[in-house]
Amino acid sequence: MSVRMGALALMAAVALSACGDGSARGKDKAEQQARIPVETVRVQTGPIAAAYRGTATLQAEDEATVTAKQSGVIERVLVEEGERVRAGQVLAKLETERLELELARAKATLDQLEQDFRRNELVYARKLIAREVYERAKYELDGARASFELARLALQEAEIKAPFDGVVSLRHVKVGNTIQAGSPAFRITRMDRLEAQIFVPERDIHKLAPGQPATLVVDAWPDKRFQGRILRVNPVVDAATGTVKVTVAMAPDQPELRPGMFGRVEIVYDRRANALLVPKDAVLTEDEQHSVFVVSEGRAHRRSIRVGYSDADHYEVLDGLKAGEELVVTGQTSLRDASEVEVVNALAPAPAVASGADARS
Repeated sequence: MSVRMGALALMAAVALSACGDGSARGKDKAEQQARIPVETVRVQTGPIAAAYRGTATLQAEDEATVTAKQSGVIERVLVEEGERVRAGQVLAKLETERLELELARAKATLDQLEQDFRRNELVYARKLIAREVYERAKYELDGARASFELARLALQEAEIKAPFDGVVSLRHVKVGNTIQAGSPAFRITRMDRLEAQIFVPERDIHKLAPGQPATLVVDAWPDKRFQGRILRVNPVVDAATGTVKVTVAMAPDQPELRPGMFGRVEIVYDRRANALLVPKDAVLTEDEQHSVFVVSEGRAHRRSIRVGYSDADHYEVLDGLKAGEELVVTGQTSLRDASEVEVVNALAPAPAVASGADARS
């Protein structure tokens, strides 16, 4: 009997021990499940640039719609869209038969009146005709000269010419078209002088000045940054929009750029070499107040911060953090102050900082 009792006691002890171990494991598992998985980065220092960013459509500094100066029928078109032309080059010609006849008639009239005037001049010198007759002949001669010059000008204007060096960006006419004086015939564009106009809020205009460097990114070449400089800042604020027009002149020898391209302009107005940086994904913003979750001893503590400049990926932290502190960058929307967390990523420094920026201080 005593042997059996001893065996039961031993079995009970083993069972209790097993129950105790199971309870402990369950508790540990529950605690582990209660921890919120997050990813973190460390606060780092690095350069950041403050810039103003705006969108703009590229425009040619020199662009002209070439119009016909005479009415008539288009006889020849000498250029096509995309061709480069020089100042004074003939782009198209009108039919000139009628104009040539008018010039010939004006020349004949002028020759006749010149002969008459020379004869009257000799007779008047001998005082054989009245002064009124002499002066009337002189006036008629002057009128004939003017008519001849007008006829010659009309014949010259039958040629439609380029006003400056450029590219034919649009052709309005075809051979056989009847065109009226003043109607558009071609559009000539200087491709090497392009501008971008952005409209800057009044509160930011003190940050910008002529000569400041600017960059442009266009959809056709999203990985390339084109260079330019502020050409001028309009001195007048638009009362309707509260903005000021800023014109950026693009640098020459950037053949990829075309008038009409839509782009994003960035004008850097300040740089800081050793700013305290945090990823934008780590920052929570409510009512213009910024905060982050700082991980310490397995818990995430919410902390308010004061930010300065920002770029596409980072905020500059002016107050509230120190370099090397660990921040939650993913999963913070599920956190409360002092929540237990489980870091699921291998901790690494924050990504490298890009040089471009759209910061506003």
